[in-house]
Amino acid sequence: MIKFVKNRKYSYALSIILFVIAVVSLSLWGLKLGLDFTGGSLWEIRFEGQRPGTNAVSDVLGKYDLGEIKIQSAGDQDYIIRFKEINEDKHQEIRTEMEKTFPAENGSALKEQRFESVGPVIGKELRSKAFLAIALASLMIVLYLAYAFRKVSKPVASWKYGVAAIIALIHDIIIVTGLFSILGHFLNMEVDSLFITALLTILGFSVHDTIVVFDRIRENLAKHYSNDFEETFDKSINQTLTRSINTSLTTLIVLVTMYIFGGRSISNFVLALIVGISIGTYSSIFVASPILIDWHRLGRKWKN
Repeated sequence: MIKFVKNRKYSYALSIILFVIAVVSLSLWGLKLGLDFTGGSLWEIRFEGQRPGTNAVSDVLGKYDLGEIKIQSAGDQDYIIRFKEINEDKHQEIRTEMEKTFPAENGSALKEQRFESVGPVIGKELRSKAFLAIALASLMIVLYLAYAFRKVSKPVASWKYGVAAIIALIHDIIIVTGLFSILGHFLNMEVDSLFITALLTILGFSVHDTIVVFDRIRENLAKHYSNDFEETFDKSINQTLTRSINTSLTTLIVLVTMYIFGGRSISNFVLALIVGISIGTYSSIFVASPILIDWHRLGRKWKN
């Protein structure tokens, strides 16, 4: 039987290191917010033949009142262009002008990949609702776990299961968010509404894994509780270990396949899920349960 509780100091050390790196990154650089949160227009175009230079494209776009224009190369044939919010009529006007300037007979046939335009008010509303969704989901998880474990009052109060799960969830969310802060700073990787969807999915997956471990702990405490509280925890984690790993691996196989063969539009979403599910599985085993152990020990010290 693997002694998870005995070796928890190593998992604590790893978690603290990752957590501190994430917090420092978020403090220094924050997140590189995408179009969904900042507002504006995003236009991705592909030139089937010879791709013109950025200056030639910028000259065409400069004829219109588009505010600050950012042109980013994507691969050998694509450009991702950002400018202020415009309506569909203006979008079609610009597209027509680009097609005239770079006609197919010159070997620069233009093909539109995607166009998105979001107003700044909508972006601000999405940002506030994203934080609200995460906070509300976390609160509901605490309440649910407190109710689900209401019959387990000794030696750990039922509400402590919920708090331990939330601490593990915060650990997961901060580390994933910190990673995207680092990627945003060094690789210009942006976060959008799909990233919030990924965080909520990670919350659900991670707490699901934690509940499985906690439920086995609850069963063993009810059946075999003795003074050796740590042994009961180790036994419970070992009994659910294979199930947790198998569930995560099968999910990760699908996600890795999607990341390799899926489109660029969902790559960041899938990457967040890959990292989040990996961290969530780790925290369910190495963070959430040991927290209950140390909380129990601390409570006994205070009583004595």
